[in-house]
Amino acid sequence: MKITLKDGFVKEYGESRSVYEIAQDISEGLARAACCAKVNGQVTDLRTVISQDCELAICTADDPEGLAAIRHTASHVLAEAVKKLFPEAKLAIGPSIDTGFYYDFDHAPFSREDLDALEAEMKKIIKNGAKLERFTLPRDQAIQFMEERQEPFKVELIQNLPEDAEISFYSQGDFTDLCAGPHLMSTKGIKAFKLISSSMAYWRGDSEKARLQRIYGTAYNKKEDLAEHLERMEDAKRRDHNRLGREMELFTTVDVVGQGLPLFTPKGTRMIMKLQRWIEDLEDKEWGYVRTRTPLMAKSDLYKISGHWDHYKEGMFVLGDEEKDKEVFALRPMTCPFQYYVYKNTQKSYRDLPYRMSETSTLFRSEDSGEMHGLTRVRQFTITEAHLVIRPDQAEEELKSCLDLAYYVLSVLGLQDDVTYRLSKWDPSNKAKYLGDENYWNSTQDALRAVLEEKGVKYEEADGEAAFYGPKIDIQAKNVYGKEDTMITIQLDCAIAENFDMYYVDQNGDKVRPYIIHRTSMGCYERTLAWLIEKYAGKFPTWLCPEQVRVLPISEKYEDYAKKVLKELRARDIDAELDNRSEKIGFKIREARLARIPYMLVVGQQEEEEGLVSVRSRFAGDEGQKPLHEFLEQICQEIRTKEIRKEENILP
Repeated sequence: MKITLKDGFVKEYGESRSVYEIAQDISEGLARAACCAKVNGQVTDLRTVISQDCELAICTADDPEGLAAIRHTASHVLAEAVKKLFPEAKLAIGPSIDTGFYYDFDHAPFSREDLDALEAEMKKIIKNGAKLERFTLPRDQAIQFMEERQEPFKVELIQNLPEDAEISFYSQGDFTDLCAGPHLMSTKGIKAFKLISSSMAYWRGDSEKARLQRIYGTAYNKKEDLAEHLERMEDAKRRDHNRLGREMELFTTVDVVGQGLPLFTPKGTRMIMKLQRWIEDLEDKEWGYVRTRTPLMAKSDLYKISGHWDHYKEGMFVLGDEEKDKEVFALRPMTCPFQYYVYKNTQKSYRDLPYRMSETSTLFRSEDSGEMHGLTRVRQFTITEAHLVIRPDQAEEELKSCLDLAYYVLSVLGLQDDVTYRLSKWDPSNKAKYLGDENYWNSTQDALRAVLEEKGVKYEEADGEAAFYGPKIDIQAKNVYGKEDTMITIQLDCAIAENFDMYYVDQNGDKVRPYIIHRTSMGCYERTLAWLIEKYAGKFPTWLCPEQVRVLPISEKYEDYAKKVLKELRARDIDAELDNRSEKIGFKIREARLARIPYMLVVGQQEEEEGLVSVRSRFAGDEGQKPLHEFLEQICQEIRTKEIRKEENILP
């Protein structure tokens, strides 16, 4: 058989060999570094036996697949340590993830002291260097094997496997776990690891099922890499919007109000208002949108016409009972069906299209309590939502325009390099979930793909992520912990107009069904604010800051001049405050810096006599004395152009 290696070199063997044996034949150094392999592009275990021609890539810790194998093995070492120290714990699942690994256990909550004890036990297991041995069992024997070990979650996993699935196990010394692999050859391959935290998790992500305890950890091949990761995590904690946003008094939450229902303080509200005014003016004055205002709820009849009642009811807040009440209402989870009736209010001709309707829409979605986090996933949110009713021949140009608008918004916010693009497609194996047939989905997906490629946008494709009525371009971003969320979406819908009897009159006087583009220009205000807090660690561009300037008189003798400066600032719509407390000026400056104020204006005798201000900024420190009018021109220019001034250290 011929084995083609990733450098193109071909090895020939007369008999079957495992991947590990082939690695040894290439070099002992490669065999020692090997973590897993890719055979014809598929990730596989080092123990896999190759018996025919193939392409083979040996993966080390420098490869994502190799690092994942290290982390997966570390999760098994964690499970063994838990069973040794807490033998009553029941095993659930323990995969590798982008940032490390986790393992779920049916057990009481783990304390930090418990994690420290588990780390110590894991070090003993790793030092012993037990080999990991893979074996398979028939279904009945596999179930019996786990039943004898009183592992009900493993039994359930086996029972839910396809009938033709190979059921494999890995043992390391006295510990054995159900697992598909791949794994290292020995526990000694884990060079550096750390248990990070523990939290509650539902079995299989279902809130109706068992509450488990999830232990998160990470592992690397080098201690230096682990140290860098832990430092990044400390940075993430400092930037975490859920902590920093509360610390900066931008928002809060209250138990009696409810989970996923944030309360915005004056500072947070001011930031959202700035974003909203900017977006509304941008869309209406520069991008050709008309603005609508529609109800926050509707009868179930509306959602039945749109299809949301059948496809999305479980995610809605329903008011009433269809079996008991004459009318049942629901809070809106989206704006599209409301805007369709705005479109239908007057007859449109082909000359009236595209008809671009935008709305600052407050929406409601019944998120699971385990899914909510800070401002990124909430039950009530406000979004920059729009629906473009277009002729079919306008689809390409309008889709490009939507993509251009989204990129422009991201660029102004300084976020354009922090996103990835995804073509979200339907799942052809679950056709009942969607409107339209295979031809409809192929054609609409091709249309979005063509726009992305013509724009030169790098993107990934994902099955099953489309809306039920059409595919999407999703612009994705990760939070400080690596969790990905959709920030902006652009959807092409060629089906729903039929449900609402929407049409336009063409050149021949015939009624024609339009296409619809569902899109956001910035996305959800709450999620965007969370993103901005983490991006800038609270040190926002000046135009967005809830407080842009703080005036600091050296003593109460100069308070009148400070008030005059404050009045001049506010007359130019600059968000400014006066700190006239009887404190030393050094203390006032430190407090303003900790509050992340872009500019501090210190005023005393010379400033008052000569009409000056002493400028200190986040960006350059002491900028010296300037005439007040000169500073006003400078900051007004910075705010008007939405300049993002650079600073050496973004953290306070």
